[in-house]
Formats: sequence, structure tokens, C-alpha cells
Amino acid sequence: MLDFFRLTLQRRSCRKFMPKPVEKEKLLNCVRAARIAPSACNGQPWSFVVVNRRSLSRQAAECIRYTGLNRHVTGDSAFIAVVEEKTLLATRIGGVVRMQRYPLIDIGIATGHILLAAQAQGLSTCVLGWFNEAKLKSLLHIPRRSRIRLVVAVGYADAGPAPRTGRKALSELLTYLD
Repeated sequence: MLDFFRLTLQRRSCRKFMPKPVEKEKLLNCVRAARIAPSACNGQPWSFVVVNRRSLSRQAAECIRYTGLNRHVTGDSAFIAVVEEKTLLATRIGGVVRMQRYPLIDIGIATGHILLAAQAQGLSTCVLGWFNEAKLKSLLHIPRRSRIRLVVAVGYADAGPAPRTGRKALSELLTYLD
């Protein structure tokens, strides 16, 4: 159990990657971890597109930087696009009744698995939620009806570990009823 907590404490968002290729097997391990993440009604409302060709990574980076945000994205990393797919009828009905967007919750859990799998393999990551979705879908041949919800940059950190960012104290987040 200690290894899991150490892993979660070590993971940081990386904003500068070395121009070193990421091994295919490590990227596949990240997607394998995401594939087994829990989801509402086991609907698995996701698919993943891995970009690991340098020329394509640079083009994807342009789609991610398009408004001036994410200027740190250079294409020196691989990318995993997390795509929302059609959900099960039971999940959709339950979502309406409970006023929940279960596929988005599920995608968040799967993405968390990607982040931790990458960290466990000595890789760094950065989750990106702001990008030109239409251009990125066209570049990656993702159907128009599908939604890219997140893109995860995956690679080898250039420089030491990312600085610790402030986190709320446990007392600010926790109500413990005994």
C-alpha cells in the first residue's frame, strides 16, 4: 500500500518534456490501466487515441495551443486523447434520474488510471482540457459525433520534478463522521 501512496505523492503535472520518444509498450500499459477503470454499469464510455509519431505530435500540439493557452505544449511528448463514446441506455436513464453526467465521471477515473500508470513507469504527464477539438478530431480521424474530453501529454520530464503546488489542507476537504 505504501507504494501506491508514494506514487500519488510523486505525480505532478509536467510542462516541459525531453524530445525523447516514449516506448510503445509504456503507452499501451497506460491505456491498459484505463481500460480496467470502473465505470457506471460497466459501460466503459471511452476510447483512446495514442499519438506517438513526432510529426503528428507536433501537429497535435498546434491544436492544443491554438488560443495561446497551453503554450508549454511543444510536441516533445506523446499524447493520449480520451474520447467519450456512446453510453449504455441504463447509464443514460440513471444519469437523467440522478442529474449526473456519469460518462464524464467515468472518463475522469480512467484518466486518473492513465496518470498513475505513466508515473509508475517513470513517465510524466499533463492533463489538457483546452484545445481546438474540431481540428484535433480531424487530425486524429476521430468521428465528428464523438467528443474528445481530455488529452494527456505523456513523456519524459525535462528538468527535475515539477514543483509542489499548494493543496488544500485535509481539514478543508474532509468531514469525518464516526
